[in-house]
Amino acid sequence: MIRHFLSELDFSRQEAAQCLELTRQIKSERMSCKKVLAGESWGMIFYKNSTRTRVSFEVGLHELGAHPLFMSASQTQLGRGETPDDTIRVLSRYLHGVVVRCYEHGLLETFAKHGNIPVINALSDFLHPCQTYTDVFSIAEKIATPGQALAESLKGKTVTFLGDTSCNMANSWILTGLQFGMNIRLGGPEALAPKKEIKDYLSAIGASGSYVFTSDPAEAVKGADVVYTDVWVSMGDEAEAEQRLKILQPYQVNDALFAKANPHALFMHCLPAHMGEEVTESVLNHKRSIIFDEAENRLHTQKAIIAMLAAFKSS
Repeated sequence: MIRHFLSELDFSRQEAAQCLELTRQIKSERMSCKKVLAGESWGMIFYKNSTRTRVSFEVGLHELGAHPLFMSASQTQLGRGETPDDTIRVLSRYLHGVVVRCYEHGLLETFAKHGNIPVINALSDFLHPCQTYTDVFSIAEKIATPGQALAESLKGKTVTFLGDTSCNMANSWILTGLQFGMNIRLGGPEALAPKKEIKDYLSAIGASGSYVFTSDPAEAVKGADVVYTDVWVSMGDEAEAEQRLKILQPYQVNDALFAKANPHALFMHCLPAHMGEEVTESVLNHKRSIIFDEAENRLHTQKAIIAMLAAFKSS
């Protein structure tokens, strides 16, 4: 059965918990993991430039036994007007799966609808599920007690996301909170509060009110177990850079703000970071900053996601 990973909720809660445990196993057995994709070829279609996403997927697919085929969208017929549904119909005859990093989330849905191979969301302007699954694994491996299930260790924990709370990472944290029983607080200016798109999505699944939004950064951070931020000017938002930098300044994660969180709180950032904008150098390099563990874990978590999709396909 063909399954896709476009959203955090494309896995059931049980499957999401299994994904964390599989990630832990894959990480511990990296060089001896099963070649579950042996003989397969997977496409990687990127509309946006990338470091961590491209390298982690390309290496991960290779380590699972597949041949990764990178395609910049501008260098394919997609860049010359071929429709996405025609493209995926053709690619489905060549490839065994496709990883897509794009702007419009609807493109992923089109690929999933018209193709017959697994489609993985490597980032869209709406969601970034591979990142947040990585993030919860990164948290759990730090806080889980010996013998405790990773997903169990996350229940009831509070994650505060500061900055542009209308962005894809904020949306993904809302859904990840639902999936793993976590409390999600969003702290940002009213002008960049969660948008209608995520509110409508939550309403459609009966999950309205599943997060807390505040424009007070101190209130957002107070007692948090994880403080998380992202760049203030994402790709595509450059025209608004000056205004964004001005209104987001109160939400910079600095020593004073981070100190208002739980004394054992972790600091996280999906990188790349703009030091001196959304976060200070001292917080990036804080002893409770786990940004590089988080970056490494993209590789292991994505391998687990891919392996699960491969298992669904063969079942």
